[in-house]
Amino acid sequence: MPGAVVLRDFRRRAPLRSRSPAPAGRARAESRRSWRPGCRWWAPCRGGPGAAMLALALLWRALGSAGYADAAPRRAGESGRAAAMAQAQERALEVYDLIRTIRDPEKPNTLEELEVVSESCVEVVEIGPGESLITIRFTPTVPHCSLATLIGLCLRIKLQRCLPFKHKLEIYISEGAHSIEEDINKQINDKERVAAAMENPSLREIVDQCVLDPD
Repeated sequence: MPGAVVLRDFRRRAPLRSRSPAPAGRARAESRRSWRPGCRWWAPCRGGPGAAMLALALLWRALGSAGYADAAPRRAGESGRAAAMAQAQERALEVYDLIRTIRDPEKPNTLEELEVVSESCVEVVEIGPGESLITIRFTPTVPHCSLATLIGLCLRIKLQRCLPFKHKLEIYISEGAHSIEEDINKQINDKERVAAAMENPSLREIVDQCVLDPD
């Protein structure tokens, strides 16, 4: 009827048809389908299998170069840390060379000879561009040594006068090596007390004699 609306039953399906074999040319085209880098579907490559292998080789090469690019900053960071550690070790030896020749206030021996200081008692850590934190832990000859504060003062004055690089200095008595180590540690790390002590002419003369470089 003209103008009538025809309703179709979409539940009905057309009978299945037997598929005839694809033509030989189409089969060859299907066999030559391969993946193209950068595409989301399969499409025929004009170059055949050789072109597909070339595309895969270029893909692997691109992935490999990306990996090497990521590894380059890591290698640079590792070399930078190694250089910083080497510089810290060199500066620790430089510090030790300066303090090992300090003379004991009472004896004619040096602090190295009395085993008051050693290479292992010096630690240097980089805390900023061109600046290092130096930590020294010395061991008095006896736990009740009355000159431990004076020895710590000599260590500080010698390094302040002789070290060529920017630094912060912390000096401590080795743990358990003195009966009043906490009080002495506070005194030798207090800048105001150190400055006041060096204003005493008699004390300054003793320090100057102890830190004097040997002939």
